[in-house]
Amino acid sequence: SGIELFVNRLDSVESVLPYEYTAFDFCQAEGKKRPSENLGQVLFGERIEPSPYRFTFNKKETCKTVCTKTYDTTKPEDKQKLDFLKKSMLLNYQHHWIVDNMPVTWCYDVEDGQRFCNPGFPIGCYITEDGRPKDACVINSEFHEKDTFYIFNHVNINIYYHVVENEALGARLVAAKLEPKSYKHTHPDNPDCSGVPMDISNKANGEVKIAYTYSVSFQEDKNIRWASRWDYILESMPHTHIQWFSIMNSLVIVLFLSGMVAMIMLRTLHKDIARYNQMDSTEDAQEEFGWKLVHGDIFRPPRKGMLLSVFLGSGTQILIMTFVTLFFACLGFLSPANRGALMTCAVVLWVLLGTPAGYVAARFYKSFGGEKWKTNVLLTSFLCPGIVFADFFIMNLILWGEGSSAAIPFGTLVAILALWFCISVPLTFIGAYFGFKKNAIEHPVRTNQIPRQIPEQSFYTKPLPGIIMGGILPFGCIFIQLFFILNSIWSHQMYYMFGFLFLVFIILVITCSEATILLCYFHLCAEDYHWQWRSFLTSGFTAVYFLIYAIHYFFSKLQITGTASTILYFGYTMIMVLIFFLFTGTIGFFACFWFVTKIYSVVKVD
Repeated sequence: SGIELFVNRLDSVESVLPYEYTAFDFCQAEGKKRPSENLGQVLFGERIEPSPYRFTFNKKETCKTVCTKTYDTTKPEDKQKLDFLKKSMLLNYQHHWIVDNMPVTWCYDVEDGQRFCNPGFPIGCYITEDGRPKDACVINSEFHEKDTFYIFNHVNINIYYHVVENEALGARLVAAKLEPKSYKHTHPDNPDCSGVPMDISNKANGEVKIAYTYSVSFQEDKNIRWASRWDYILESMPHTHIQWFSIMNSLVIVLFLSGMVAMIMLRTLHKDIARYNQMDSTEDAQEEFGWKLVHGDIFRPPRKGMLLSVFLGSGTQILIMTFVTLFFACLGFLSPANRGALMTCAVVLWVLLGTPAGYVAARFYKSFGGEKWKTNVLLTSFLCPGIVFADFFIMNLILWGEGSSAAIPFGTLVAILALWFCISVPLTFIGAYFGFKKNAIEHPVRTNQIPRQIPEQSFYTKPLPGIIMGGILPFGCIFIQLFFILNSIWSHQMYYMFGFLFLVFIILVITCSEATILLCYFHLCAEDYHWQWRSFLTSGFTAVYFLIYAIHYFFSKLQITGTASTILYFGYTMIMVLIFFLFTGTIGFFACFWFVTKIYSVVKVD
C-alpha cells in the first residue's frame, strides 16, 4: 500500500518567522488536497501539505528523482528564488516532514556518545568567507569551499515497522528516520547519488541546476511498540533530572512558607481565642494591638475598585482555563501527536469560561460598593481580551507583511472574533447578571464611618518594597520550568512533560497564596489596611520577573536576527506576561481575601 509523506512549515532558531513549504520553490505535489487543520494548528502557524514523495510499503527505492529545479541568475525572478533559498540556508531553516502522523527524524551523535534525534533537518548550510563551517556543515569534511552554500538535495529515508500478526492490518510504522545528503548529480535525469556535494557559490552566476532525489528502505523492528513510538524522540531530550531537582527546590520553599503561615494563623488565632475566653478585667479589652486596631477599616472599598474587579474576573477565567487544560494534558489527551490540540483546548475553554469571569467581577464590584454595573460587564468582556487581541493583530500584520506561514488567515481571525463576541461576551453577561443579583458579600466586621489614620510606615512595610519582594519566591519556583517552555516555543523543541508542569502549577498557586498572606499579615500588623490592590500586585509582580527573564533568555540563549523577529518575540512575550500577571495576581487576591475574612471572623469586635 502507498505511504504518503506530508511536509510542515519550515522554521529556524535564528528567526521567529516560519514559512510554508511552497515558499521555497522545492518540488511540489500536484493537485493533492491539503489535510484540514484545527484552530490550534492555524494559530501556531502549522501548515501541513502533501509532498511529491510517495513510497510503496516494503519496496526499496535507490536514488529516485523527484524533480530538477533550474535557476538562471540573469532572470530577476529566478535570482530572487535562489537568494531566498540561500538566505534560509544561512539562517539554518529546518524541514519538518511527517509520515503516519510521526515526525521524520534526523538522528546524529553528539558529545558523550549520546544520540540526538531532531524532528527536523536543515535545508542546507554555509561555509563562511574565512572557511568556517556553520551549523550542519560540520558533518561533512567535503564541505570546504569558502563563501559557499551546500544544499541537502538528497535524503536517505529509513522506515521502521513491526508486523501485526493477529490483525488484518499487516504492519504498523513505528519510526521514520532520515539522513540528509548533498550530491551534485552529473546526470540529473539519470542520477547515481555519488560524487561531490551540491555547492552553490555565493557569487554564482549563470545557470544553477538542483536535482532533488531520495532513497527509501524498510526495516522490521520488533522491539518498538506502536503506543510508545514517540519515545525515542523524547528520550534524546534528557531533562528529567533537572526537573526533579527544580521541583524538590520548589517544595522546600513551599514547606518553609506553609510553616510560617501556619505559625501566624495558630499563634494569632490561638492567642485571641485564649484571651477572649478569659476576658475578666476591662484593662485586657483596652490592649488592642496591630492588626486588631484596623478592624473598622479592613473592608473599606479600595481605590479604582472597578479596575480591580475586572482584573479579578479575567484572572479567574485564565486560572480555571489553565487548570483544566493542564489536567487534560496530564491525562494524555493533548499529546504532541495530537497537533494543535493544546492550543485549541485552551482557546475553547477560555471562550466557554466567560460566565465565571462575569460572575466574579460583578460580585467583587458590588462588594466594593460599585454602582456602574454596565461599565463593569463591558470592561470585563473587552478590556483584557481586547489588549491581547490588539497585540496579536499587530504581530499578525508583521507576519503577513513578511509573507510568513505563521500569519493567520483572515477567515480564522473572523472566526476568533466570532467566538469572542458571540459566545464569550454573552456568557460574561450571564455571569455578571447572577453576580449582581446576589446579595453583596457579607463581611465579618462593620466598616467605620471615618477612615483611620495610617501611621508612618517603616521601609519594609511600604507598598513598593513589599510588592517587589512578593514576586521573588513564586518566580523561584517556576523559572526552571519556564526555561523548557520558552525552549519549546522559540527553539522548536517538543514539550511533553505535562505531569511536571501540572505539579509546578500547583506549587505556584500555593507559593503565591502563602507569600501574599505573609506580607499581608505584616502590613496589617503595621496598621496599614489597604490590602486589596497590594495583595493583587504582590503575587502579580511575578510577571515582571518573568518579563526580565524573557529578556535575559532572548539575549543569552537565542540567536535571533532581524528587526521583524525581535519585534515578534517581544510582542508575543508581552501577551504571555499580561496573562501571567492576571493569573498570579488573582491567586494572591483570593488568598488574602480568605485570610482577612478568616482572622477577622474570629475576633469578636465590640
